[in-house]
Amino acid sequence: MRRDMTDTVYAIGDIHGQLGMLLTALDRIDRDGGGRIVFLGDYVDRGPDSKGVIDLLASGQAEGRDWVCLKGNHDRLFEWFVAPPRPQGDPHLLVGYHWFHPNIGGVETAASYGVAVSERMRQKAVAQDFRAAMPEGHLAFLQGLRLWHGAPGLVFVHAGIRPGVAMEQQDEEDLLWIRQEFLRDTRDHGAVIVHGHTPVMTPERHRNRINLDTGAGYDRVLTAAVFEDGDAFVLGPDGREPFPEL
Repeated sequence: MRRDMTDTVYAIGDIHGQLGMLLTALDRIDRDGGGRIVFLGDYVDRGPDSKGVIDLLASGQAEGRDWVCLKGNHDRLFEWFVAPPRPQGDPHLLVGYHWFHPNIGGVETAASYGVAVSERMRQKAVAQDFRAAMPEGHLAFLQGLRLWHGAPGLVFVHAGIRPGVAMEQQDEEDLLWIRQEFLRDTRDHGAVIVHGHTPVMTPERHRNRINLDTGAGYDRVLTAAVFEDGDAFVLGPDGREPFPEL
């Protein structure tokens, strides 16, 4: 029996172009009963089918599915390359890094859209090719992604939060990029923070946060979790499973 959609919330970690893994995660959620799904961002880069992932998510939202899509740092890199708000790109990147750097994964995203990239091409020309290749609605999907989502006792966000700062005052850079200042903080944040961004080998459940990025972008596993009645479970092939012991 399908539950009341307000009773159960699902979350899916960083997808990174892994359309097949995403379809498997959605099937597990459907078999569990279904409800609101919060996607934690990083839909593109590294994996083989970023275009297919955005196709699925954008069309699902257009059909009225109860899907909350959050913005990840890789999604913003893609958005800003295609429609840059500032000429220098994302200032958070390390010196020497850019969207097409092997460690970032933009080349794989370009390939999924049929866009050629070479070192002899100018970035503005590649951006023009991208805009021509992107199906209608893809850029609007990227630009419409939310930075965080709240539910009773939970806050869903891509990377994490700046500890001690109210959600309404959080900086976008932290929500998309923060790591150690958040990961090492053990204080009560007023809600459990459900996040991705920092890959781990298995999903982690800490007292004040839950990490669902299990390395799909590195061909490992895409994790889906379910939150209900103050508890949380990982969705495995056979249904709900407890989080691994830390």
